[in-house]
Amino acid sequence: METTGIVRRGTAERRRDALARLAAERDVWVSTAHPDHGPHQVPLWFLWDGRAVWMCTSATSATARNVREEPRVRLALPDSFDVVLLQGEAECFPDQKVPKDAAEAFTAKFGWDPRTEEGSFVYVRVAPKSVHTWRGSPELRGRVIMRNGTWLE
Repeated sequence: METTGIVRRGTAERRRDALARLAAERDVWVSTAHPDHGPHQVPLWFLWDGRAVWMCTSATSATARNVREEPRVRLALPDSFDVVLLQGEAECFPDQKVPKDAAEAFTAKFGWDPRTEEGSFVYVRVAPKSVHTWRGSPELRGRVIMRNGTWLE
């Protein structure tokens, strides 16, 4: 890994950068596990509402099945150099019972409204309990920027 020239960011700068990426990015890797079927990882579109990540998937998907059995999930933005990892518990909302503001914001971002599709979908909301960020090995120390749902200073 090339780390030459990396200037170690403080917690406030890491938080600002992570929030900017959460607002701008489109895809997130979702890692779930099921007690009988094991781990599962898939990329999904996501929306950051300022407090939580919202995703949508088929109601019959492995992701939906897994979070119903084991709500603890890990999310990762797709960049191995500018790492943003979130951990939290997933909450599922059937497509017809999702909060209207979340569904409309999701539709506005992606131009797709799962509530109008023939199949059943679930919106999955994850409010992070922890967030880790780093850019290269110089930033591994201090990578925790949220603990127990509270942003660190």
